[in-house]
This record gives sequence, C-alpha cells and structure tokens, in this order.
Amino acid sequence: MKSVLVTGGSGFIGSHFIKGFLKSHPDWKVYNLDKLTYCGNRENTRMLEGSPRYEFIQGDICDPSCVAALMTGVEAVVHFAAETHVDRSIDNPDDFLKTNIFGTRLLLESARQAGIKRFVHVSTDEVYGSLRTGSAAEDYPLEPNSPYSASKAGADLMARAYWKTYGLPVMITRSSNNYGPYQFPEKVIPLFITNLLDGKAVPLYGKGENCRDWIFVEDNCRGVELVFDRGEPGEIYNIGAGHELTNIELTHSILSEMGHGAEMIKSVADRLGHDFRYSVNIAKLARLGFKLQWDFPRGLTETVAWYRENRAWWEPLKRDKFTLK
Repeated sequence: MKSVLVTGGSGFIGSHFIKGFLKSHPDWKVYNLDKLTYCGNRENTRMLEGSPRYEFIQGDICDPSCVAALMTGVEAVVHFAAETHVDRSIDNPDDFLKTNIFGTRLLLESARQAGIKRFVHVSTDEVYGSLRTGSAAEDYPLEPNSPYSASKAGADLMARAYWKTYGLPVMITRSSNNYGPYQFPEKVIPLFITNLLDGKAVPLYGKGENCRDWIFVEDNCRGVELVFDRGEPGEIYNIGAGHELTNIELTHSILSEMGHGAEMIKSVADRLGHDFRYSVNIAKLARLGFKLQWDFPRGLTETVAWYRENRAWWEPLKRDKFTLK
C-alpha cells in the first residue's frame, strides 16, 4: 500500500482533504502530521481513527527529527500546515514566518533527502495581492500585502526553488476563500453564523465593499486531489469557484439564510491594509478536468445547517481559543 504524509490534516481544509482522499484512493494510507495549535482539532478526523489506512501523529513541521522520521516512510506529501488568519498575522508576524516559510523549507529539504515522488504545496490566492479588475493566472506577479500572504508567497518561492534547483517534484495550488463545515469560528462565515445562532450581531469591516471568491471546501480539496493525481511537477494551479461576493453581499446572504435582517450588522473599523479584491483564473486546472460540484447557495445552506447541529464542536472553540475584538 502506498502512503502519503498530509501536514495540517486536523485543520479545516486538511481534514476535509484526508476524508475525501481516503475514499477516492483506496490503495493509499494517510499519515496526518498536525501540531494541534489553536485551529487544529483532532475531532475533525476522529471518525478515521482505528482505520488501518489512517494514522495521526502530533508533531511540528519545524521539528527536523519528527519530519525526517515520517518522510522516510512515504511516497508523497500534501502540505496544508500553515498559520492562516490575516488578523493574527498583523498582530504577530513571527509565527507566520516560522511556520509558513521555515517550516515549509524544512519539509522540502526532508522530502528531497528522502526522494519523495510528489509534493503538493497548498497556498492561497492572496499571494497575488489585490486586483481591481480581471483574474490572476498562475504567472501573475506576486504582490502580497499582509504578513500572512507575504509568508505564503515566500513559501511558494521556496517550493519553486526546490523544483528548479534540486528537481524535487513540487506542485503548488492557490485557492480562493474556502468555507464549509469544521471551519474555525474566527473566520468570517462561521463567525457570522455562530454569532447569529447566539443572538449576537455580526462585525462587518468598514463598508463591506471588499470582494472575495468563495469556494466550498470539498471543491477545493477535489482540486488539490486532481493536482496530486494529474498535475505536472514544477507547475502552479489556481483553484477557484467564480462565486465573487462583496463582504456586504456575503453578510446579507448569511442573514437571509438564517432569517435575520440588516439590524444584526455591526460596523467595525476596517482591517489594516485590507485587500480590496481577490480573483483567480482557473482555466489551467479546468484543462486537467476540474469541475465544481457546489454552488454558493447550496454550500451556504449546508454550512449553516452544520453549525446549527454541531454546537458541541464550536462553542468551546469560541469560548476558550480566541476573543472577539
């Protein structure tokens, strides 16, 4: 049986990826390496424990001995582990530099030494910076504007360098904003949903004019799987849905889905350096056969229903792991 190391597999996107990958790749075993920081949650993959095709390892991608030990026993790597929240990066960039750049570099070097045959590095559309018009193809200049996106751009460049210099078979994916079940409730969609479930207002940055493309997490994970299976080493693949909404449009969509009106909106000071708009061109991934399975209304309905039914999952996270400003 072949095996793959998935980093950050107890996080939001990584846990969805593992569950989908095990279903679609019955001849593979998954090793999930996760540090279980504030947004890593072993409950996200608890249903897999006991399967001979899944093994959880609590550890740090910045730990050379841990990474080296795991790397020698696998054929491939899918690298999700990262610090991801923009607001946290503004408050404390150091953690983002350590995990996203130095952690990625350590994984790449260990993979090179172990002779890994496929390495998928999962990144973000935020590395392209803010676009007023059009959509960024994979060769668009990198213009990151937050410590988070700058750290991810640095990791992308390191991954590219390991392909160019050492021939490590690295592929990079850059996705638009994900949403869906199991997302940590400091992110905008689960934050708004859980606030409304508790009868609280939703904090909207500025006038809500900033625009994002929203992709249901399972579609993104299928895109990552497609790159794993059919992607070409050294290539970058954008993953997006074309569901662009301004933040105020997004807010009203959530309010409408949950039976509330504009009286539940609380305007708050805008984020520092807030990017206006992200948008990616996914023609390259479409040529590999990528097709969306979720539209935004269906995905939002599914997401709201999940948070309604899973208070036991999110209530402790909101109480213990972060404080709203």
